[in-house]
This record gives sequence, structure tokens and C-alpha cells, in this order.
Amino acid sequence: MSLLVVTSPHAHGPMSTSSVMRTVLLATLPGVIALTYYFGFGIVVNIVFGGAVALLCESLALLLRKQPLKPFLTDYSALVTSTLLCIALPPYAPWWLLVIGVGFSILIAKHLYGGLGYNPFNPAMVGYVVLLISFPLQMSTWAAPLGVGESVPGLLAALNACFNPGSFDAQTMATPLDLMRQNKGMLLSDLYAANPQFGAFQGVGWAGANAAFLLGGLFLLSKRVFTWHAPLAMLLALSLCALVFYDEGSSASGGSPLFHLFSGATMFGAFFILTDPVSSAVSNRGRLIFGAMIGVLIYTIRVRGNYPDAVAFAVLIANFAAPFIDNYTQPKVYGQRGGPTA
Repeated sequence: MSLLVVTSPHAHGPMSTSSVMRTVLLATLPGVIALTYYFGFGIVVNIVFGGAVALLCESLALLLRKQPLKPFLTDYSALVTSTLLCIALPPYAPWWLLVIGVGFSILIAKHLYGGLGYNPFNPAMVGYVVLLISFPLQMSTWAAPLGVGESVPGLLAALNACFNPGSFDAQTMATPLDLMRQNKGMLLSDLYAANPQFGAFQGVGWAGANAAFLLGGLFLLSKRVFTWHAPLAMLLALSLCALVFYDEGSSASGGSPLFHLFSGATMFGAFFILTDPVSSAVSNRGRLIFGAMIGVLIYTIRVRGNYPDAVAFAVLIANFAAPFIDNYTQPKVYGQRGGPTA
């Protein structure tokens, strides 16, 4: 009698690429709702239009590579990439900015390397950095949040800003991280008092958005989409750096730990960007190093660099280091005394 031989791993649940991607999209909802509340419908227009562009680019790439369309279009990976990129972009971005960013993320950062599972860098962050370097004015134009401006633009205004950007007129201002980076001579208490963008310890609207993305991240952790190692290591490293160099509010201070944790894309980056399973470290020990490295880089670039929010640059630099980290942190083979495996 012949025996059926089945090798490991053995699946114990209905886990698939499409189910994971749907769960990630669902987890972004609290953050998207918070951003919409504070900044208006620009984020929603970004996501919907960017998603359509992503599906078109994905179809084009699959046709050029002579791959079947349905399996790859229904795994939701293109929509996850475009959604993460469009959340990171300023609301009321012009249509051409979305097309360039999403197109670069899908066609170059993803498919040029072989498609899903082969990209060495986070595709959404590659597209973001390309836009940030190429179009710094458009990428720094953030609308005034609710609580600073009297109201936020509605859906029709958001559509007008996207498809007829020259006619869009709204109050825009620097983000709190940008104001902190540009501060050269004011005490933090004076900086906070002089700029309505600041709340008690963070920017108006940004704390709520970060708390919402934290909620979505905890949902992903509960579903075991990723482990806690990289996000926790990043948040702890960022907090430690801010705590060590915080001098209680002089002009040279880079901001308090709470300011850095709840400003910019901190929670969004911790739970939705650096947890990309393809471009991050694979072992738990490696993920701790990977996350801590990103936390240190975020603080360093925010305080000393030329860009106020450093999540994208920090993640891409860590993506470079991920293979090296993996080589020295992979688990030892049973019976091996030490050192990396061959």
C-alpha cells in the first residue's frame, strides 16, 4: 500500500494572499476616517482614483509579462500598494501626481523586480520618495486641519482639486513636523503658542489620525497578519531617541517622545509600512533589529535631515539592510553550534 507523503508546512487556517490583503485594507479604515474628518475628502478621492490607476497599471504589467489577469487582480495586492501610498500623500493632490506615484510603485518598484513576493523595497514607499524628491512643492501642500481652519473641503471640492487643480483654493500650511524642523530660535512653548497647528503636545488632527492607525495596527496584530517585534522595536527606539535628546523645550529640542509618536506617519509606518513581509527581515530577532533601525533613522532624519517626516526614507534604507540582517539573525539549524547558516 502506498502512503501519501505530504511535506511541511501544514496550513491550519484559511490564510491566503487575498485574505491578508483584504484584512490590511479593512484595518486602514479607522485611519482613513480620521484623516477624512480632520482634512476632508481629499484622502478618499486619492484612494479611489489611485486604486483605479493601480488596477490599470497592474493589468498592463501582467499583459506585458504574459501572466493571467484574474489571479493577480483579485489578490488585492495592487490595491493595498496604492491605498498605502495614497494615504501618505497630501489630500487634494492633483491627478497627475497620483498617476506618477502609483504607476511608479506598481510598474517599477513591484513588477520590474518580478511582481508580488520579489520586490526588495516597499513599493508604496518607493513611489512616495520619487514624488517627494521630484515634486517637493506639491508633496508639502497639506490642507489646514479641522480645528485650525473653520471647515474642511467637501467631496465636490476634493474632486475639483484632483481633476482641476489649478482652480482649487484652500488654506494650506506647514505640518507640525515641518515647523519643528525649521525652528531655530524659539522655545517649544513659544513655538506651540505662535502656531495654531500645535495642540497640547502634537499637531492638531495628527494625534487622532495616529491613534486611529494604532487601532488598525492592533487589529492586524490580533489577526496575526504580522508579529509585534518590528512595530514595537520601532516605536521604542523612536521614543528612546526623543527622550534622550529632549531637553524640556529649548530651541534645539527635537520634540518630546509623545510628539514624535503621535505626529506625521509614525503609527501608519509602524503597523502598515515596515511590516511588509517581503522587504523586511524574516526572523523575530531580525525584525527587532529592523524595527529599531527604522526608529533611530526616523528620529535622526526628522531632527537633522532635510525632510520633516522620515518614515519612507527610513524604511527604504532598512530594506537595503534587511538581507544583511537576515544573514546574521536567522535561526540556527537543529544541532548547529552557532553562526549563520549557509
